[in-house]
Amino acid sequence: MIILGVILIIIGAVTGISILYTIGAILAVVGLVLTILGAVGRGVGGRKTYF
Repeated sequence: MIILGVILIIIGAVTGISILYTIGAILAVVGLVLTILGAVGRGVGGRKTYF
């Protein structure tokens, strides 16, 4: 999710499409939060890792 977010941020910045930039930022932040929660041992939605 983090990688997809970063890819969308890059594509949005290069092409000037702001909706891709916004969606990419949201995906990157959500992916980062889920990764941190999984790393500290707190599973979200029954899973400790998200790929």
